[in-house]
Amino acid sequence: MSPPQPPTQPSLDGILARIRRASALRAGPPARLLAVGKTQPAEALAALHAQGQTAFGENYVQEALAKQAALAELGLEWHLIGPLQSNKAALAAAHFDWIQTLDRAKLVPLLARARPPERGPLQVLIQVNIDDEASKSGCAPEAVPELARLIAQHPALRLRGLMAIPAPDPDFDRRRAAFRCMRRLFEALGSEHGGIDTLSMGMSDDFELAIAEGATLVRIGSALFGPRGFRPRASRPA
Repeated sequence: MSPPQPPTQPSLDGILARIRRASALRAGPPARLLAVGKTQPAEALAALHAQGQTAFGENYVQEALAKQAALAELGLEWHLIGPLQSNKAALAAAHFDWIQTLDRAKLVPLLARARPPERGPLQVLIQVNIDDEASKSGCAPEAVPELARLIAQHPALRLRGLMAIPAPDPDFDRRRAAFRCMRRLFEALGSEHGGIDTLSMGMSDDFELAIAEGATLVRIGSALFGPRGFRPRASRPA
């Protein structure tokens, strides 16, 4: 029996072309692509880097550390995009370039104290639970100003903007409404703090809609790598 074949998926160039087309329909520079490597081996990330991709997102600190060690010579930009536990804050601050999931005051001093001075400020986004989902991480929208104020007090941290994972509603009008709420929060944050330039929202199935509503960075995994967990079955020895 023939081994299973990997699902057909768009190329990196194809995804980037879609991002450029969506970005051209609104003001501002093109959105950036963050390739999400959750469950993917280091070799898959290296292959994407060989095509020109340099920024990668990981959901789990420990999984990311192994990949960072394996790919250290490539000089990749690493973003933590999964929930951050307090007991992993020091590791995250030391090994990531960006933390996109800062969502509570307790994390602020933990990250600031653990950031190695030689690495420069840790770039951070405040994660917002825009749809008030009980199962989702993220602060309430009304908590953003106070969290931003706390972050601004620490030179080891640099606040860049907001991140959200809206509910995967099949009604795209409701997703659009969530993206618009995020854009308003982002604009309000930018009116109070300098250097606010990153609105991270949109994934493989809705990134064009997110870009239309103001996303400056989109997090794409399955559209680049194929479904999570796919592994070709090893062939039997002859």
